[in-house]
Amino acid sequence: MTAPDPAALLGRLRDLPALPQALASLLEALQREDVAIDDLAATLSQDQALAAKTLRLANSSFYGLRGRVNSIRDAIGVLGLRSLSTALTAAAVSGCFAQPRCRGFDLAAYWRHSIACGLCARHLARSLRLDDGTAFTAGLLHDLGRLTLASLAPEWLEPVYDQRRQLDCTMLQAERDVLGTDHAELGAQVARRWHFGNDVVEAIRLHHAPPAGATVSLTDLVHVADVFVHGLDLAGVPDEMVPPLAADAWGRVSLSEAECETVFERTEVELEELCDALGV
Repeated sequence: MTAPDPAALLGRLRDLPALPQALASLLEALQREDVAIDDLAATLSQDQALAAKTLRLANSSFYGLRGRVNSIRDAIGVLGLRSLSTALTAAAVSGCFAQPRCRGFDLAAYWRHSIACGLCARHLARSLRLDDGTAFTAGLLHDLGRLTLASLAPEWLEPVYDQRRQLDCTMLQAERDVLGTDHAELGAQVARRWHFGNDVVEAIRLHHAPPAGATVSLTDLVHVADVFVHGLDLAGVPDEMVPPLAADAWGRVSLSEAECETVFERTEVELEELCDALGV
């Protein structure tokens, strides 16, 4: 197969739906310091699918209140504003894609890895006293470009899997060989189209190659979380390949062995609960 023009790949993004208006309004409202829970509840109630996800999540074992939350307002109180925005982002993004029909692509494994990476990035951020909500969002969306390819251009992604098997290389290298671009660049384009913040867009774009810096960045957190989650094989992929860990990024994160063990344990425990809550 002839390699597609990267511009043609980006052109496929026009076929992606916008994020639900209720979510866009909710995320905008959450940026205001004077946001009222009643206003959030009214906004969220406009989208039945997101409202149902909110109630399901608030009643899940993840929050320990199974069956006791009956209203959107109470659910927002249980979840908290940060958890609400990140959880609904996960629910909304998953609902924007049709079931991919792409040989080699495992949707369940994709979401398990993505959610695990979000959780791991969140725990890394908490350990470093950084913004854990943004870390979760960036970790969750870091492989968004691959889901986009599987959904919108399976005929371009399938040869990538063939290339990976034949050369026993990473998916990243196979994408660059076959497509002339990679899932990180495409994912950043999708995140930009959906109006996520520039820090999230850049974390997605550079999560395999975090840039140099004097202090730990969101990109560092997502990069380290991605490597950790691959190493823990939380997606259950038979031929899991762990990407290389950038020494500079790890140096900036710089957690102790005991802190890493805590991050691993919490990520593994919460993964099953959150996957169940989100219906993954």
